[in-house]
Amino acid sequence: MIFDTHAHYDDEAFDDDREALLGSLASQGIQAVTNVAASLKSCETTLALTEQYPFIYGAIGVHPSETAELDACGMDRMKAWCVSEKIRAVGEIGLDYYWEEPEHEIQKKWFAAQLDLAKELKLPVIIHSRDAAKDTLDIMKAEHAEELGGVIHCFSYTKEMAREYLNMGFYLGIGGVLTFKNAKKLVEVAEYAPLSSIVLETDCPYLAPVPFRGTRNSSLNLGIVAERLAQIKGTDRETVERITWENAERLYRLKEN
Repeated sequence: MIFDTHAHYDDEAFDDDREALLGSLASQGIQAVTNVAASLKSCETTLALTEQYPFIYGAIGVHPSETAELDACGMDRMKAWCVSEKIRAVGEIGLDYYWEEPEHEIQKKWFAAQLDLAKELKLPVIIHSRDAAKDTLDIMKAEHAEELGGVIHCFSYTKEMAREYLNMGFYLGIGGVLTFKNAKKLVEVAEYAPLSSIVLETDCPYLAPVPFRGTRNSSLNLGIVAERLAQIKGTDRETVERITWENAERLYRLKEN
C-alpha cells in the first residue's frame, strides 16, 4: 500500500480525467492521498475532494507565493475549513524566495500566522521551503514548530539541514526528484535519514520521476520512487511502502480517530 502524502488533484491539469484517474488509484496500490491546498480557492476545492472521495484527506493552507491574497478574513475562513475531520494538517505553508514576489516580509508574516493557526487547532504542518533555508528554520524555531510536528515537503536542502528538522521531530517528504540525475544532495539525505522519518509524496501534477520527468505526475508513479528509495536504503520496495505508510498515518494522526 502506498500513501501519497502530498498531491494537488484539484489542479486544472486533472480537469479532463480527474474522476477516472482517482478511480484507478486503489487498483494500483495507492490506498490514501492527502490533497494539499495552496491558495484560498484551492482550500475550497481540496475540501470538496475530501468530501467526495473516502481515501482522500486534506490540508488547508496558503502557499508562500500566494500569501499576498491573505488577510484576517482569509485566516478566519481557513480556520473554519479546518473543522472538517478529513482536514489533517495546515499546509502548504512556508517561504519561497525563488520568485521575487510576494515580498519576503509578507511571506514571513503569513508563515508565522499560519503556524499560529496550526497551534491553535493542534494540527501538524506541511512546510514548503525553497531557497529560504535559514529564514524558514529561524521562524519555525521562534514559533516552536517542534510542538506541532509535520513534514518538510519536497525536501531540497543539505544533510545538515535535514538533521535540524529530524531533531525537531519532522518528517522529510521525498518524491520524484530522488530519481533525477542531478539529485546527489537528496540522495545523500535519503541515505542519512532513517526510513522511519521519510514519507512518500508526488506534488502532482509536478515533479514526475524519471522516466516520466517533464510529464504530468500522479500517484501512479510513486512505485518508482519507492523502488529508488529501497535501492538507496538496501531494502525492498515492500518494506519502504509499509514503513512510509505507517509514517504517514503518524504524520496525519489517523490512528487517533
